[in-house]
Amino acid sequence: MTTFIQTASSRTLENTVQDHSIAAEAPFSTIIREGQTLRIEDSYGQQAIDTLFYNAEDHSERYSSQDTMREQSAAYITTGTRIVSNEGRVMLTMSADSCGRHDTSAGACSCESNTVRFGHGTKYLHACRDNFVLEVSRHGMGKRDVVPNINFFMNVPIEPSGEMTIVDGISAPGDYVELKAEMDVLLVISNCPQINNPCNGFDPTPIRVLVWDGEA
Repeated sequence: MTTFIQTASSRTLENTVQDHSIAAEAPFSTIIREGQTLRIEDSYGQQAIDTLFYNAEDHSERYSSQDTMREQSAAYITTGTRIVSNEGRVMLTMSADSCGRHDTSAGACSCESNTVRFGHGTKYLHACRDNFVLEVSRHGMGKRDVVPNINFFMNVPIEPSGEMTIVDGISAPGDYVELKAEMDVLLVISNCPQINNPCNGFDPTPIRVLVWDGEA
């Protein structure tokens, strides 16, 4: 299935309004204004990018994986997907996807889940939930505000039985998604630090976030 949509030729590196390089394993957040286009780039390939969205004016309204999947009648996120909030409103629409599909079922790694899945020796390794808690705290939120997230570029096949497994990523260096903001949103990212399963090819790498105004 081909899901890629050509991006507007007027969007260039010279006319971005935001351009951020995010280090491997690091958290990040920024505001995306209504009408702006957000690009999340997997710069080196095979890097899972755990992502949350909140209404920038009211953080109690935030991304809902359940409502997003129900709205699309699909388990994966790709071109045309409407990112839906817990209030049933569309937060963003995915306008381009050079990879093909993105997980929103497997959630974020945590110290607790790492311990259960990979042994007690992994208990003190850095995890996405730590990143999320740290980053949302900068915006007046806490642990309870970290909800099930999108895992851009993470490859999670779902069997007919419902069983899921995380396997080698299919994203190539430079693959990206673009989303148009339908409201002012707070973007929160954990550039996944996981080294115990193949979601990052066992080697976390930097990513890039770019934003263009609506006329670009």
